[in-house]
Amino acid sequence: MRFVVTTSYKPTKEVVSSARGLAEELGVKYVSRSRLKEFESEHSLDFYYVFDKNGQLTIRNRETVFFFHPGMSKVRFKNMRIQDSDYLIKSMDLSGSETVLDTTFGLGNEALLIAHYLPEGKVIGLEASEHIYRIVSHGLRNYPYADEWLIEASKRIELHNRDLRDFVKGCEDNAYDIVYCDPMFDSPQMRSHSINPLRPFAMYERINRSDVDEMIRISSKRFIIKSRTRDSLFEELNLEFDRLWGSKKSGVLYGVIDKE
Repeated sequence: MRFVVTTSYKPTKEVVSSARGLAEELGVKYVSRSRLKEFESEHSLDFYYVFDKNGQLTIRNRETVFFFHPGMSKVRFKNMRIQDSDYLIKSMDLSGSETVLDTTFGLGNEALLIAHYLPEGKVIGLEASEHIYRIVSHGLRNYPYADEWLIEASKRIELHNRDLRDFVKGCEDNAYDIVYCDPMFDSPQMRSHSINPLRPFAMYERINRSDVDEMIRISSKRFIIKSRTRDSLFEELNLEFDRLWGSKKSGVLYGVIDKE
């Protein structure tokens, strides 16, 4: 993909320095915002990174903006407090001290929710896409959280720019208490405004049985995988789940394999 790094309008010296530093790290050009239109007219760009004055990092093109926001984690946290009804959290059956490996991190909304229930544990996240990793890792560290639970949860997350297949093969047996996998759905929910800007940067390689067997191998308590009722993933994997549950309304299912 062809891209550059720029800033918001009228940036501070600190913002310009951050933008230049990222451009150097990525091996691409830094273009001042005042020159961006001129640069685009002379060069074909797929997108550009933007350092904002409020400390946020986004990816923009003519049609969309991709940014980090903990919105869905806040919705699910509220539902848990009202109804105690989050199938993922129930599937994990957390004691609070586990180390959870999230092999498909994405925007990190589920990881934030999980981390809240790990006051003495942590979430290790893997994100194969370099661009998603850049935006989300920056957001986790710099987002202006208004809720104390999100501030604390974000501190218990460690994110790596790694592909799950390479990573898990290098892990010892039972290396993590719980391993969680949330691969891209066969039939994406295109109404999801938070997910749609992410799609051009996501990794779509299909999870197979060998991948799952490796994830089961490195989990000591349980392995959990997410799919939808109208997808064929669970059928393809041919797994025997100890529990399979979810929401009829959303069509989301969690398959659980307990090892204890």
